[in-house]
Amino acid sequence: MSPSRTLYPAIEPYNTGRLKVSDLHEIYYEECGNPKGKPVVFLHGGPGGGITPEYRQFHDPSAYRIVLFDQRGSGQSTPYASIEENTTWDLVSDIEKLREHLALEKWQGFGGSWGSTLSLAYAEK
Repeated sequence: MSPSRTLYPAIEPYNTGRLKVSDLHEIYYEECGNPKGKPVVFLHGGPGGGITPEYRQFHDPSAYRIVLFDQRGSGQSTPYASIEENTTWDLVSDIEKLREHLALEKWQGFGGSWGSTLSLAYAEK
Protein backbone atom coordinates (compact mmCIF):
# COMPACT_ATOMS: atom_id res chain seq x y z
CA MET A 1 0.00 0.00 0.00
CA SER A 2 1.41 3.41 -0.96
CA PRO A 3 1.67 6.23 1.57
CA SER A 4 -1.11 8.79 1.72
CA ARG A 5 -0.44 11.98 -0.22
CA THR A 6 -1.80 15.35 0.74
CA LEU A 7 -2.42 18.47 -1.29
CA TYR A 8 -0.71 21.79 -0.66
CA PRO A 9 -2.61 24.25 1.57
CA ALA A 10 -5.62 26.08 0.14
CA ILE A 11 -4.75 29.37 -1.58
CA GLU A 12 -6.63 32.18 -3.28
CA PRO A 13 -5.85 33.66 -6.70
CA TYR A 14 -3.80 36.85 -6.83
CA ASN A 15 -5.23 37.60 -10.28
CA THR A 16 -8.37 36.63 -12.18
CA GLY A 17 -9.51 37.66 -15.62
CA ARG A 18 -11.37 36.94 -18.79
CA LEU A 19 -9.84 36.54 -22.25
CA LYS A 20 -11.80 36.80 -25.50
CA VAL A 21 -10.56 33.86 -27.58
CA SER A 22 -13.06 34.05 -30.47
CA ASP A 23 -16.03 36.14 -31.58
CA LEU A 24 -18.20 33.80 -29.50
CA HIS A 25 -16.07 32.55 -26.60
CA GLU A 26 -14.48 34.20 -23.58
CA ILE A 27 -12.51 32.14 -21.06
CA TYR A 28 -12.15 32.76 -17.33
CA TYR A 29 -8.67 32.32 -15.85
CA GLU A 30 -6.92 32.74 -12.53
CA GLU A 31 -3.35 32.87 -11.28
CA CYS A 32 -2.15 31.85 -7.85
CA GLY A 33 1.05 30.86 -6.10
CA ASN A 34 4.33 32.67 -6.72
CA PRO A 35 4.11 35.31 -9.50
CA LYS A 36 7.84 34.76 -10.13
CA GLY A 37 7.65 30.97 -9.88
CA LYS A 38 7.85 28.34 -12.63
CA PRO A 39 4.70 28.72 -14.76
CA VAL A 40 2.33 25.76 -14.90
CA VAL A 41 -1.09 25.61 -16.53
CA PHE A 42 -3.67 23.23 -15.10
CA LEU A 43 -6.08 21.70 -17.63
CA HIS A 44 -9.28 20.35 -16.10
CA GLY A 45 -11.23 17.29 -17.14
CA GLY A 46 -14.49 17.28 -18.99
CA PRO A 47 -15.55 18.31 -21.38
CA GLY A 48 -17.61 20.68 -19.29
CA GLY A 49 -15.79 20.15 -15.98
CA GLY A 50 -14.48 23.56 -14.96
CA ILE A 51 -11.91 24.44 -12.32
CA THR A 52 -12.36 24.09 -8.56
CA PRO A 53 -10.38 25.59 -5.65
CA GLU A 54 -8.79 22.19 -4.97
CA TYR A 55 -7.00 22.33 -8.34
CA ARG A 56 -4.90 25.22 -6.97
CA GLN A 57 -3.39 22.79 -4.45
CA PHE A 58 -1.58 20.35 -6.78
CA HIS A 59 1.62 22.43 -7.00
CA ASP A 60 3.84 24.05 -4.39
CA PRO A 61 2.61 27.68 -4.31
CA SER A 62 6.03 28.94 -3.20
CA ALA A 63 7.70 27.47 -6.30
CA TYR A 64 5.04 27.71 -9.04
CA ARG A 65 3.04 30.38 -10.81
CA ILE A 66 -0.16 28.35 -11.11
CA VAL A 67 -2.53 29.22 -13.95
CA LEU A 68 -5.98 27.64 -14.17
CA PHE A 69 -8.75 28.36 -16.64
CA ASP A 70 -12.23 27.20 -17.52
CA GLN A 71 -12.21 25.74 -21.02
CA ARG A 72 -14.77 26.85 -23.60
CA GLY A 73 -18.30 26.09 -22.44
CA SER A 74 -17.16 25.25 -18.88
CA GLY A 75 -17.31 26.85 -15.46
CA GLN A 76 -17.22 30.65 -15.60
CA SER A 77 -16.29 30.81 -19.30
CA THR A 78 -18.97 32.05 -21.67
CA PRO A 79 -21.17 31.01 -23.31
CA TYR A 80 -21.75 28.21 -20.81
CA ALA A 81 -22.27 24.68 -22.20
CA SER A 82 -21.76 25.85 -25.79
CA ILE A 83 -20.42 23.28 -28.22
CA GLU A 84 -20.14 25.77 -31.10
CA GLU A 85 -16.53 26.51 -32.06
CA ASN A 86 -15.45 24.07 -29.35
CA THR A 87 -13.10 21.51 -30.89
CA THR A 88 -9.89 20.09 -29.48
CA TRP A 89 -7.90 22.42 -31.73
CA ASP A 90 -9.96 25.44 -30.60
CA LEU A 91 -9.02 24.53 -27.02
CA VAL A 92 -5.35 24.08 -27.95
CA SER A 93 -5.44 27.53 -29.55
CA ASP A 94 -6.96 28.98 -26.36
CA ILE A 95 -4.11 27.58 -24.27
CA GLU A 96 -1.59 29.33 -26.51
CA LYS A 97 -3.57 32.60 -26.53
CA LEU A 98 -3.65 32.56 -22.74
CA ARG A 99 0.11 31.90 -22.54
CA GLU A 100 0.73 34.87 -24.84
CA HIS A 101 -1.76 37.07 -22.95
CA LEU A 102 0.09 36.37 -19.69
CA ALA A 103 3.44 37.13 -21.42
CA LEU A 104 4.92 33.75 -20.58
CA GLU A 105 7.74 32.42 -22.74
CA LYS A 106 6.84 28.82 -21.89
CA TRP A 107 5.00 26.84 -19.26
CA GLN A 108 4.49 23.33 -18.00
CA GLY A 109 1.19 21.64 -18.84
CA PHE A 110 -0.56 19.55 -16.19
CA GLY A 111 -3.97 17.93 -16.51
CA GLY A 112 -6.20 15.14 -15.40
CA SER A 113 -8.60 13.02 -17.44
CA TRP A 114 -9.54 15.04 -20.56
CA GLY A 115 -7.04 17.68 -19.39
CA SER A 116 -4.15 15.23 -19.81
CA THR A 117 -5.22 14.52 -23.39
CA LEU A 118 -5.51 18.24 -24.07
CA SER A 119 -2.08 18.83 -22.53
CA LEU A 120 -0.55 16.26 -24.90
CA ALA A 121 -2.33 17.79 -27.91
CA TYR A 122 -1.00 21.23 -26.92
CA ALA A 123 2.54 19.88 -26.49
CA GLU A 124 2.42 18.37 -30.01
CA LYS A 125 1.36 21.62 -31.67
